[in-house]
Amino acid sequence: MSPSTRPPLRPSSASSPSSASGLSGPSGPAGPFRVGLIGYGLAGSAFHAPLIATTPGLRLDAVVTANPDRRAQLRREHPGARAVDTPEQLLAEADTLDLVVIASPNRTHVPLARAALAAGLATVVDKPLAATAAEALDLCRLAESQGTLLSVFQNRRWDGDFLTVQRLVREGALGRVHRFESRFERFRPKPKAGWRELADPAEVGGTLYDLGSHLVDQALTLFGPVDTVYAEIDVRRDGAVVDDDAFLALTHASGVRSHLWTSAITPLVGPRLRVLGDAAGYVKSGMDPQEGDLRAGHRPGGAHPWGADQPANYGTLGTDESASPVPTDPGDYPAYYAGIAAALAAPGTPPPVDPREAAATLTVLEAARASAATGTAVRLD
Repeated sequence: MSPSTRPPLRPSSASSPSSASGLSGPSGPAGPFRVGLIGYGLAGSAFHAPLIATTPGLRLDAVVTANPDRRAQLRREHPGARAVDTPEQLLAEADTLDLVVIASPNRTHVPLARAALAAGLATVVDKPLAATAAEALDLCRLAESQGTLLSVFQNRRWDGDFLTVQRLVREGALGRVHRFESRFERFRPKPKAGWRELADPAEVGGTLYDLGSHLVDQALTLFGPVDTVYAEIDVRRDGAVVDDDAFLALTHASGVRSHLWTSAITPLVGPRLRVLGDAAGYVKSGMDPQEGDLRAGHRPGGAHPWGADQPANYGTLGTDESASPVPTDPGDYPAYYAGIAAALAAPGTPPPVDPREAAATLTVLEAARASAATGTAVRLD
């Protein structure tokens, strides 16, 4: 069905969600926006499905998975959602949906997003949006030409530690920031089975495009465009065929330097964040709890405190002469889909993540690959 013949979005019952966490919001006789989810692996089952299902104004209506075990899991976890065999079958029923979420392997992101947009459906794509910035920009232009919502699930913009840094920078608590250090490090010395470990470049595997997508997105969100990129990208583990260890040094147009690490071969991890200004610094260890909570079956709005950091993991703000712990702002992954619901309810409302920002992240990642291949810094135009 073409965009010109597709029925308009079902109206959401109220304007925008009344809380950033999305725990209260649209409701009413028109019913919530109907969501089709493509993929029920880790991303689909642990992240997207529970966040969609707990967002007022959205309803998880259909999930694409042909795997019998995952279908059984879907029946247990979301009995109101129907299972669909293929993305083609789902998109053939575009008039029964308002939003498609693509949480399938990276190599499918571009063709599925293109098909969903061509069907006139608002579309959310898990990161990375594409393998290249050029492909990402093509999708942006397609969405813009049709006036159709396109967004990218960069959920770690709502990590509590990142929200805390955003607030400290905004408040001027650090003075003029000159260095930003950020790490997503793990110790997984044996490669796991799965598409992320495959050598075919079309799979868009490896740690650079996985956790590196979050690192670069956070740096750009905080400190703006990048002038130069230097990177070291390696394959360290026995049996590995894709990058599992990477370091990026970014020089922002603002003058801030970002140093970013992502690795699967780090037996002793460094600080999650270290931000240095001319008045104070902030150092934070430990990971945001939301991923672990989602994997453990906790849900936003339940009895478990959502996004709450442990006091032992609070970061420290100050100088060597005078420093004190700073409570971590609550993490808020639900805010992403609350923002999507608001954008659907009021056409023209910007999505929580602009897809052109995802294309900018891919430009940096491509420059990082070029830098690592030549051993030189790459300047961006």
